[in-house]
Amino acid sequence: MMRSNVSRPVFRRVVGIVAAGLAVAASTGCSVPVDAVAGISVSDDGQLLGVMMVCGHHIDAATVYVDSEDVNKERTVGSWTADRPLTAGLATWSLQSPSAGWAVGRSLTRLTPKTTYILYGGTKDNSWSSESVSFGLTDLDQLSPGMVRYDDISEDGDESPITVPLAEFKARACKDM
Repeated sequence: MMRSNVSRPVFRRVVGIVAAGLAVAASTGCSVPVDAVAGISVSDDGQLLGVMMVCGHHIDAATVYVDSEDVNKERTVGSWTADRPLTAGLATWSLQSPSAGWAVGRSLTRLTPKTTYILYGGTKDNSWSSESVSFGLTDLDQLSPGMVRYDDISEDGDESPITVPLAEFKARACKDM
């Protein structure tokens, strides 16, 4: 029987370092790939609309939640599931009343001033997600029918909210995917 020349404390330390490295590797880079862009708009009668431009794969659910730096303070204020996965192209639905093709998981609660909300799209199996859009009541007051607010991402990765006509959103949203 062969005996190792490595002492137990050294062996434990090496195993600990390898385990820590594996844990770090497993916890980084595990985000859901993005292949859609979420936006918000309003209908002719003033209803808040979710807008989703799917770039190539699929999205089958959307959620509005309260944005917070403290994950424990984030809370869902509305959720919807598409009857069929949304594939490449544009989809819109009412966030305030039932919409054909969408099941309401949680009806949108009353939005409050001085609160930032996020609309985000994803899939049931976490295979794909959307870029999210942030908004507050003052942003909604500035929207008009046919215009879409979304978070544009510059070449250097900076996000900035912009509001553009629906046709421009449809043409530009997937450009950088």
